[in-house]
Amino acid sequence: MPLALLALAVGAFGLGTTEFVMMGLLPDVADDLHISIPTAGHLVSAYALGVVIGAPLLAALTARLPRRTVLISLMALFVAGNALSALAPGYDSLLAARFLSGLPHGAFFGVGAVVATGLVAPERKARSVSLMFMGLTVANIAGVPVATLMGQHLGWRATFLGVSLIGVAAMAAVFFLIHPTHTPAPTTGLRGELTALRSLPVWLALATTVVGFGALFSAYSYITPMLTHSAGYAEGSVTLLLALFGVGATIGNLVGGRLADHAMRGTLFGGLASMVAVLLLFPLLMRTEWSAALAVVLLGIAAFVTGSPLQLMVMERAAAGPSLASSANQAAFNLANAGGAWIGGVALAAGFGVTSPSLAGAALAVLGLGVASVAYAVDRRREVPATAHVRVVASHVPETAEPAHSS
Repeated sequence: MPLALLALAVGAFGLGTTEFVMMGLLPDVADDLHISIPTAGHLVSAYALGVVIGAPLLAALTARLPRRTVLISLMALFVAGNALSALAPGYDSLLAARFLSGLPHGAFFGVGAVVATGLVAPERKARSVSLMFMGLTVANIAGVPVATLMGQHLGWRATFLGVSLIGVAAMAAVFFLIHPTHTPAPTTGLRGELTALRSLPVWLALATTVVGFGALFSAYSYITPMLTHSAGYAEGSVTLLLALFGVGATIGNLVGGRLADHAMRGTLFGGLASMVAVLLLFPLLMRTEWSAALAVVLLGIAAFVTGSPLQLMVMERAAAGPSLASSANQAAFNLANAGGAWIGGVALAAGFGVTSPSLAGAALAVLGLGVASVAYAVDRRREVPATAHVRVVASHVPETAEPAHSS
């Protein structure tokens, strides 16, 4: 695999760290700014809103620029957003800075995935995407815990300054490791990107991302009360257990990338089916400490097996203009975050028990299998007429005359 993929992984590491670290810093931020924790929670939503808006918007605005230039510019915006977060004098300015930090997130992953697949042979495309995404999963193992500890001991502002430095390192890595000849400006432009988004298979792939990852976030958003109230863990142990989720996500991401290069659709169906099984077993696994830890790892594996095939499927269905569709898939991922958390919360508020969000997630995963099946049927229907047309044309091609022999 090319060393250039490391540059994309460094950027993904920074994005993943700043996205998830706020959850661990909410009490510190709330105390420092004299606001309630629920109010501080809006800082998480502001980042997610920035991702949803920024992913398609920035991908569209940069449709005609060289992709290397786009990646460096997106990281510069990321650095600015996190630096402003560190320097924010109050809550309102911090809210705006968090929104700004989220704007480049989806576009970087979307454009980065297109660049990653262009650096390797066709049979290694899914693996190249998984290696970029590995920066995101490793952020959950190392980046978020370290950044949280930094914020608790040095102040939350130090965390965002540290994340800004990661962004600077990512800019340098993209500049030195990705050659300009590997990232030329797209020839399709904005019109081609928008035309690709009009495809039904693209929207079915995006819907699979929303529903499939909604299953993950339905359970994962409430993993702390499950671990403490059902499995019996102390609150101080939750950070380590969330790092175990990162380990599972990293394993699933790498395995999914390798399998998807051989059977993309089979890997997607297998990952969604595995999520159904794991989430259905959650109420049983959350009864003891050791099985609860195993459940966290299994959830990470099952969920992120589907990451690379879903990203690649969106890009292949929008082959004429993949950058905008690829970025839109990251917006879909964040919609899954918000929607899944809401559905899990509805199950919890209804009084079905602390582990009920996992059963709601299992239902979403089943729905994800249904959407993926419809997408498969649509693809098959489109392939059959094309094959028949080729056969008809071939049957009407006249036989080539024998060449005359010179005397």
